[in-house]
Amino acid sequence: MKSTTRVSLAIMMFFQFFIWGAWFVTMGTYLGSAAINANGSEIATAYLSQSIGAVIAPFIVGLIADKFFNAERILSVLHFAGAVMLWLCSTATDYSSFVTYIMIYMILYMPTLALVNSICLRQMSNPNAEFPIIRVLGSIGWIVAGLIIGWLGWEQKDATTQLTQLQLTFKMAAGAAALLGLYSFSLPKTPPAKKGVKTSVGEIMGLDAIRLLKKRSYLIFFLASIAICIPLSFYYNFTNPFLNEIGMKGAAGKQTFGQMSEVLFMILMPLFFARLGVKKMLAFAMLAWAIRYVFFAYGNTTSLDWMLLGGIILHGICYDFFFVTGQIYTDNNAGVKFQSAAQGFITLATYGVGMLIGTILSGKIVDNYTVNGVHDWKAIWVIPGGIAVVVLVLFIIFFRDDKRSGVKAEPIEMV
Repeated sequence: MKSTTRVSLAIMMFFQFFIWGAWFVTMGTYLGSAAINANGSEIATAYLSQSIGAVIAPFIVGLIADKFFNAERILSVLHFAGAVMLWLCSTATDYSSFVTYIMIYMILYMPTLALVNSICLRQMSNPNAEFPIIRVLGSIGWIVAGLIIGWLGWEQKDATTQLTQLQLTFKMAAGAAALLGLYSFSLPKTPPAKKGVKTSVGEIMGLDAIRLLKKRSYLIFFLASIAICIPLSFYYNFTNPFLNEIGMKGAAGKQTFGQMSEVLFMILMPLFFARLGVKKMLAFAMLAWAIRYVFFAYGNTTSLDWMLLGGIILHGICYDFFFVTGQIYTDNNAGVKFQSAAQGFITLATYGVGMLIGTILSGKIVDNYTVNGVHDWKAIWVIPGGIAVVVLVLFIIFFRDDKRSGVKAEPIEMV
């Protein structure tokens, strides 16, 4: 691959995840402020947009991008339309308007995750070696967005109005989306891969991979993947409001330590694979989830601030050890014929079904432990920690690692 193409794709990845990181982490804090004054269930519903987008995304990519139009052109259109929705989010003065805009936006945004991967992979002769170097720019984009928010102090409340400046995060994301939409015209041409090929709805959704559930070990992994996404939803939806409420300065910037650890553990994963194997990798991820929530439940911003930072930094183990290992485990079990279908199937199960259940549950639990606007965060964080422990114990008891299934490095997504 030419160096100019490599740089072009890296810039695309940077902005792709800069846009997401610019608003996603702090949305809960913004919605809970006096600007919108949303409760826990309403905040969770806004985050539910991710799951809805994940379910709809395969149809947009499978029915349109793979059959009729170049991927870079669709990417441009989706980001231009997304820029409009993000700008409208920044101007919304009530919850119903905001949640409508963000739902539409995530239906537009989630398909772009597959599109940028497709654009990259179609230019590569050796994706295993070339893709990770380019994809890591996406994580750096997310980190930079968080650092900007923390540096500018947009999360801090005005002492008089109790308003934050977080509406500016949506304007920043809108500007970046419009820029990427324009930049997409310069990307390598990526024509539809399945033009003229008949594709069933089951193939688009990855349902051909359902036959993997006949394997007992994969069935246990599949169910554990859905279950562990329930406590994951608590982290995505309420960590930033929690950290800001207990007085952490520059919370969004500090949360980028999670993405930094993600990059580090991604580099170290081949070493861990060789020493631990699939079952231990997955189990350590679940254990890290439980420890993270214990840290959040008992940490504070004074003498125990290390617990809060530790819970954030554990994101590298929580995400990489489970999701990346799971993607590779799925790939090895699927075989060449069903690789794409299997990856779509597990994504639908985790970000679709699992995150949907977790998002709804997290909102109800936060509301249940809120009195006069004051949250009992200790009680709130203990619950997802307990769920993670239960999933871990059941997984250890019932999962049997198939030693015949080797592990190889494949392109992955880091969020």
